[in-house]
Amino acid sequence: MLAWRPPARLSARAPRLRWIHSLTGGAEQWLASPDLPPDVLLTCARGSHRVQMPENILGALFFLTKQLGAIALDQRERRWTRRINETLAGKTLGILGLGAIGAEVARKAAALEMRVIGTRREPRAVPMVDRVWGPEGTGEVLSRSDFVLLLLPSTTQTRGLVDVWLLSLMKPSAFLLNFARGDLIVDDDLVEAVRTRRIAGAVLDVFQTEPLPAESPLWTTEGITIFPHVGGLHPERDALVAELWVENLRRFAEDRPLHALVDRARGY
Repeated sequence: MLAWRPPARLSARAPRLRWIHSLTGGAEQWLASPDLPPDVLLTCARGSHRVQMPENILGALFFLTKQLGAIALDQRERRWTRRINETLAGKTLGILGLGAIGAEVARKAAALEMRVIGTRREPRAVPMVDRVWGPEGTGEVLSRSDFVLLLLPSTTQTRGLVDVWLLSLMKPSAFLLNFARGDLIVDDDLVEAVRTRRIAGAVLDVFQTEPLPAESPLWTTEGITIFPHVGGLHPERDALVAELWVENLRRFAEDRPLHALVDRARGY
């Protein structure tokens, strides 16, 4: 089965089903479904965002440091304002979730002379990353970073992870970027942290409810920038996902291990 989300009564309707491939990179909606058969292989589109998402993350970093929004508004008003901008060089980028996308972001950020630190489940060395902690080092990463990037999967351990306590560990001058899953953040705690200047601001590409409701304070809190879940979009995304699907189809037919297999115990 190739699908976006689990159909109702899947076990009853497809008793001989052996393998499901999700068209999304995340698997939380499948794992939360009571209709997911317990013994069926589940793969996902993990890895299909390796190019476009790091580029969009870098775009967010430039947006935060180069006053690009203000420059565009100046042009609309025919206003000549010369702005002095911060550099990314010399700043520390902390990545929570150093998977394939995080490793690619680290490689590109290092080329900009940024220092990169982060966490991953197994704290093995990652190229271009100065130091890697396990999940227990999350506080260390937050306290040392000028930009904190969330790339964690949505699991029982990570939902609501970024709350008032974790936000209090960040530098007052630091920014939070979320390109992972909206439920990693307690929205009210983030709004309060930005409103009171406990942190400098945030760029959010994902949300607990999408489209983001018009009444959400995330829209109107000064210092929070909203991206409408575009981090993983790419003109050729369907082709990238199809390539992974075709390769896995060959592997399935030949009884070989599948790529991007979801670990149900870990939740991704």
